[in-house]
Amino acid sequence: MKKLALTTLCMLLTLGSFAQWKPAGDKIKTSWAEKIDPNNVLPEYPRPIMERGEWKNLNGLWQYAVIEKGKQVPASFDGEILVPFAIESALSGVGKRLVDSQELVYQRSFDVPAAWKGKRILLHFGAVDWKADVWVNDVKVGSHTGGFVPFSFDVTAALNAKGNNKLTVKVWDPTDKSYQPRGKQVSNPSGIWYTPVSGIWQTVWLEPVAEKHINNLRIVPDIDRNILTVGACMSGTACADMLEVQVYDGSKLVATGKSINHEAVEINMPADRKLWSPKSPFLYTLKVALKSNGKVVDQVNSYAAMRKFSTGRDKNGIVRLELNNEPLFQYGPLDQGWWPDGLYTAPTDEALLYDVQKTKDFGFNMIRKHIKVEPARWYTHCDKLGIIVWQDMPSGDRNPQWINKRYFDGVERNRSVESEANYRKEWKEIMDYLYSYPCIGTWVPFNEAWGQFKTEEIAEWTKNYDPSRLVNPASGGNHYHTGDMLDLHNYPAPDMYLFDGSRANVLGEYGGIGLVLKEHLWEPNRNWGYVQFNSSKEATDEYVKYAEMLYDYISKGFSAGVYTQTTDVEMEVNGLMTYDRKVIKLDEARVRAINQRICDALNK
Repeated sequence: MKKLALTTLCMLLTLGSFAQWKPAGDKIKTSWAEKIDPNNVLPEYPRPIMERGEWKNLNGLWQYAVIEKGKQVPASFDGEILVPFAIESALSGVGKRLVDSQELVYQRSFDVPAAWKGKRILLHFGAVDWKADVWVNDVKVGSHTGGFVPFSFDVTAALNAKGNNKLTVKVWDPTDKSYQPRGKQVSNPSGIWYTPVSGIWQTVWLEPVAEKHINNLRIVPDIDRNILTVGACMSGTACADMLEVQVYDGSKLVATGKSINHEAVEINMPADRKLWSPKSPFLYTLKVALKSNGKVVDQVNSYAAMRKFSTGRDKNGIVRLELNNEPLFQYGPLDQGWWPDGLYTAPTDEALLYDVQKTKDFGFNMIRKHIKVEPARWYTHCDKLGIIVWQDMPSGDRNPQWINKRYFDGVERNRSVESEANYRKEWKEIMDYLYSYPCIGTWVPFNEAWGQFKTEEIAEWTKNYDPSRLVNPASGGNHYHTGDMLDLHNYPAPDMYLFDGSRANVLGEYGGIGLVLKEHLWEPNRNWGYVQFNSSKEATDEYVKYAEMLYDYISKGFSAGVYTQTTDVEMEVNGLMTYDRKVIKLDEARVRAINQRICDALNK
């Protein structure tokens, strides 16, 4: 009888949550929005590159309030918000805009499982845009600036000995009223500029760890020496503590390595090692253990790929992008990663995977992740499916003078000291966050001239910080003789109006073929594309025409191409799919056929 009563109570609580939450507004939504359970939001483990067995998801309904900036946390709240969806999004259940004179306050309670007694408790945030201050039981536990990377705090000392704990988060996000990286977010969206994203937009979670534990992994493959290097950032460790790495091919142990004195582990891989590529995205499983006095005190599961990104000259002396010391034409869509219901946040992990899978289905081998950084699981999906990623730094702050179609020989405008320091901090954090993901092939510090400054210095720093990847110094921006490639943008058709004999030449953006489908529009009366057509056949014909032009440019020197874009986004209607992902707008078979021909162009 007691069991039946408890089950009934749980059902009532679940129904109550559904009754209290519903998507806000009347904008279009994806089919995944209908599958959201506010009691089980994005339940997947949020950090697959470094996984432990125990964790607790804090996503769900929290209390929220919008307050005047600088005011104290209020005694009462405005209502409930579904975390981790930004307050401006439909899936938050709120759908409100903030201004720079306001702050957003979140609050919820949580308990710590009894089995975690004696462990250190870490509070993780996947990403919060932009400045976050955090309290546990009214004890300040930390603060963070930066809207795109994960961060965590050890909250053990602030926890109650028994019972519930109170978690409070205060966020300030000035959007386009300050210098912070923000990508396409603006206060007044129109054209190619989109709705702001403020506050928590990735999973919040708890994790128990030992006093001595691993904080982060830094995994670097070297196929020329056949060595895999695994470094670890650790807490509480002594020089005598040992890091041990086991490498598995499926269930078979194929290599091991150990280190002490906080050294990285260098592992000799088997002679018949398997390489990662878009056609064969093989991943090794890693088991990483931290040992103290011969006893395992922490262990994480990870993965790695043996692969190499580089450039080299072909038989005609043209510099080409290479994967595993072989030329590969890299071709993919400009992927902005926006959702009509969740904005920055995909409604479900299935939705997050869908865009990557469709990119593969379309016959592409690369994605340019455009001025946004995704949750960790997105990069793991790319790792598993064999999609190379060009990772943009989200743009922000001032735009220098942009002289298109020639090398820029003027003087760039300077950022403020604070702005420059913040750019460098956030770019390094993004690189640190994504360093171990095999799919990352190219770092892109600047998009066009959006916030571009000290291009040569930033490009050189990026290359020195991570020599294992290529650097595209300014995709379509003011051009300097630095980095690994010269990147041109041209709409709508491909064009090669500059050529660099010492670097790879790439077409970083082109296309933008628009097609309006009336039942799938963000705004019925404000729609934009570089060129527009009235039928799927017409749009597909134009796509194929441009793709054939790009193919012809490959022999003349192009080594990569980026088509705009994966999906429609807000008022942009130039996607291969509608914004709600319900319609593939172009003929998929025809697109795949020409795309595969382009991707294989250098491998004859």
